[in-house]
Amino acid sequence: MTATLDQPSVTRTGGWIPVAAAMFCCGWGGNQFTPLLVMYREAGYSAVTVDVLLGAYVLGLVPGLLTSGRLANRYGRKPVLFAGTLLSLAASVLLALGELGLGWLAAGRLVSGFGVAVAMAVGSTWVKELADAEPGSAADLGTRRAALWLTLGLCLGPGVAGVLAQWAPFPMELPYLVHIVLTIAVLAVLPGTRETGGIEGPSGGFGRVRHPRFRRVITPMAPWIFGSLGIAYATMPQVVADRLGNWGLAYSTLLTICALGAGIGIQPIAKRLDRHTSARAVVVAMIVLTLGLVVSAVAAIFDSPWLALGTAFVLGFAYGIAIVAGLLELQRLAGKTDLAELTGVYYALAYAGFLLPAVLAALSAVVSYVVLLVALAVFAGSGTLFILRHSRRHLPGIGSLG
Repeated sequence: MTATLDQPSVTRTGGWIPVAAAMFCCGWGGNQFTPLLVMYREAGYSAVTVDVLLGAYVLGLVPGLLTSGRLANRYGRKPVLFAGTLLSLAASVLLALGELGLGWLAAGRLVSGFGVAVAMAVGSTWVKELADAEPGSAADLGTRRAALWLTLGLCLGPGVAGVLAQWAPFPMELPYLVHIVLTIAVLAVLPGTRETGGIEGPSGGFGRVRHPRFRRVITPMAPWIFGSLGIAYATMPQVVADRLGNWGLAYSTLLTICALGAGIGIQPIAKRLDRHTSARAVVVAMIVLTLGLVVSAVAAIFDSPWLALGTAFVLGFAYGIAIVAGLLELQRLAGKTDLAELTGVYYALAYAGFLLPAVLAALSAVVSYVVLLVALAVFAGSGTLFILRHSRRHLPGIGSLG
């Protein structure tokens, strides 16, 4: 069974916008929980519990990423993304019921993972296909638009949620209600978007995952994409918590906005860093990441909220460069029938990094954050050298260059 492809006589400019808006809503829904960690800790949950909730949607995200691309290839982009956006809405309903118990929060985070997964794997591919079909469109314009709209959602969602939770009434319900209203509006217009998938025939499968370029350049970098953000706005507020007083929630929101805002701002530069003949953009992302981890360790040494704020900017820059660099590498590597599936694998690896704050919180009971962050900086630096070694090797269509 396959979807029927809509074929208008003229490609409508801007036809990608409803899809990007759905990605925006799913990103908003997946990340709106982040600055509220402080609120839930103040409600009585332990640091480990709230960090586990932060990363819990990985349990929904990973299977969603690994299956949604294949479903979209078979049935079309439209029904799969519509279902994913609907799940994002349902997740906010569950989270708004979180005062009833931890199980509601866990269920909401799990379901939101499926929504983010579909937005990343299917939405990214659909935006690229729609944007690339427009007259005069640059070859990588769709890829950059998808990354930008997803990041905007990831940024504005926690920003709005954090402000409402800090100063508005009903802090455990109102932030989620805003997302519900936005998502309903997007679901109303999404069905009118032109279909581009579901007619390519058999899926390309996950064979490209075994490609040396994927294993030696993309895989070592991918977990740091969201790992960098997790450290910036989940770990660092905990590191300097004793200096924040009653401003913990507002400060966590500020770090979230700064990290993701930096990621948005740096993305055009990431495009200029990209090269078909090397992994230069990936290497630069890893260098910036390592620097950010060094700054985070210094912030932990001096227990400085200001240095932690600087860390958010540097790690945000690393995120912005990394997410675009990885997608461009992926675009060159993937075939026509396996782009959605390979994008899903890529984002599954990337989101595994969101488990890092929970791991650090658990280890901090026996090892200081300073030691942990220094160890991460060393590990990231080693990964940078590994990627640099393979930067010009196994290029798609070119082969090994030594």
